[in-house]
Amino acid sequence: MSNSMDSAARVMSGTHGEAWMDGEKCGETLGFQAKITKNKESVAMCGQIMVDKKVMSCEGTGSIRFHKVNSRMAVALSDSIQAGRDKRVKLISNLNDPDAYGSERIVVYDASFDDLTLADWEAGQKGQIECPFTFTKWDYLDTVSPK
Repeated sequence: MSNSMDSAARVMSGTHGEAWMDGEKCGETLGFQAKITKNKESVAMCGQIMVDKKVMSCEGTGSIRFHKVNSRMAVALSDSIQAGRDKRVKLISNLNDPDAYGSERIVVYDASFDDLTLADWEAGQKGQIECPFTFTKWDYLDTVSPK
């Protein structure tokens, strides 16, 4: 893998991002983030003054943001929330900038949305919905490598 990029054009732009929920493309997607947080505990070490850290578990969290053009999330979550069920979905993120070295696709399994925004609007503002979630598994379907 190259240690440098050959052009600023190789920097991937979120403008070329796409997202799917349970196999359905979400054309109104505005942004997508998924990350892993390592939960660490301090470990005192004999013979050294510095405290080290031990990873004890990990947590997957993320957020998908939408332009408000439909009731996608209300339809997807309302019935299960009212019935006391935790609906799980599969989310796919694809960032495919034509100037980049390729596309990066990531699938997130067992995504559980943390909340459901019933209404959130303001005069003179574009409508947006943010949907935070947690997840337990992920895979890279495609990765980017300089050629």
